[in-house]
Amino acid sequence: MKLYALCDQGMLDKKGISLEEFVKIAKKQNAEIIQYRNKDADISFIKQQLILIRKLYDGFLIVNDAYELIDYCDGVHVGQEDLKKIDEEISKAVSILRTVVSEDKILGISTHNEEEVLNANKMDVNYIGLGAYRETETKRDIDSVLGAKLDDIASLSKHLVAAIGGVKLDDKFNNVTYHVIGSGLLK
Repeated sequence: MKLYALCDQGMLDKKGISLEEFVKIAKKQNAEIIQYRNKDADISFIKQQLILIRKLYDGFLIVNDAYELIDYCDGVHVGQEDLKKIDEEISKAVSILRTVVSEDKILGISTHNEEEVLNANKMDVNYIGLGAYRETETKRDIDSVLGAKLDDIASLSKHLVAAIGGVKLDDKFNNVTYHVIGSGLLK
């Protein structure tokens, strides 16, 4: 199992955990990737947080949605709804993003079902996030929980797969490269 630590600012604020504390915990758990997600802040605050994480952590740093900050991290992760804000056609949105997120940077997108995984196979992305595996407190409006189906759907991907949504450190998958864990690191 490889750990992809999801650092959600809302979760940190709710639990009273500093960014520094989260990074320390992620490093102790040997996280290969930290993704910083903040759905409520302005771009300058997100930039400050990325700079701070980079000072504390030398692994891969991914920003959620804020592709305009790609110079401050190693990649960007974008969900389906946020891709539709770029272009209603997801494959076009990914192509547009690739003009900003160069080939030497990581581009990941969220997927939630077999159809989205198969569509992602045709796109120039480095990995997909697949889920939700379980219900989770950090994501709003989860349409469906994949549960045991996640691993079978992951087997359809030609890209690396990161299991997302309620994943725990001790979960076992055969076709998943990364366990994306946020609040589960803080228990």
